[in-house]
Amino acid sequence: KLPLTVEEIMDFGESNRELFIKSSTYSIIPITVTEMGLTISWIFSSDPKSISFSVVYQESEDTPLDQCKVLIPMTRCNSHKETIRGQVKVRNAGIYTLIFDNTFSRFISKRVFYHLTVERPVIYDGSDFP
Repeated sequence: KLPLTVEEIMDFGESNRELFIKSSTYSIIPITVTEMGLTISWIFSSDPKSISFSVVYQESEDTPLDQCKVLIPMTRCNSHKETIRGQVKVRNAGIYTLIFDNTFSRFISKRVFYHLTVERPVIYDGSDFP
């Protein structure tokens, strides 16, 4: 479990991070967000074979897991064959958790190479209007 803030993700730069996920387990990356309107984007690949991926939203750490909102349902990704890209728009402050799930794999551990970015919306103020 790696709780990240928006600032920490912005400090990632262009580097990829790596997760090692043992067989029959999962890893989560909780991202704590305090401002609305941001876009959280991800790119990932896995080796060897596929990994399952999901995104859930939790209002606060105290919110029970059964009250979390599933933003992207658990999906098996062929991320060993192609790079998976996606994004979610932040509508509410809270914790956005990326879940990399390898519980379906009884013997094979996986490595997930991922890159996260957070973008603030561009607010046009009309200042370049003649």
